[in-house]
Amino acid sequence: MGNAAVGILEVYGLVTAFCCADAGVKAGNVWLEKFDKNKPKNPDSLPVPLLVCVKFRGEVADVTAAMEAAMTRAEEMAGYVQHYIIPNPMDDTLKMLGISAFDKR
Repeated sequence: MGNAAVGILEVYGLVTAFCCADAGVKAGNVWLEKFDKNKPKNPDSLPVPLLVCVKFRGEVADVTAAMEAAMTRAEEMAGYVQHYIIPNPMDDTLKMLGISAFDKR
């Protein structure tokens, strides 16, 4: 599946990210890319001071189902910031999926 769709969901907190990933993979025939994290400039004004990006891959319909389930789960928890589905990502976009601030020491 070279250019399978990509679903990106940015949520508040790592626990929310794990729960959203679980809900997403159960809702659609998708697989996960590496999580990524972002510490925003205004952490005191957020429900959780860490933003985590959950990335799903698969066919567009499966990614859509995964994203819907993950967003529902996020709303039950700390919430989400934004989401987006890329139906046919370019190779350069796919390279960016492997980048993760969790890998930084």
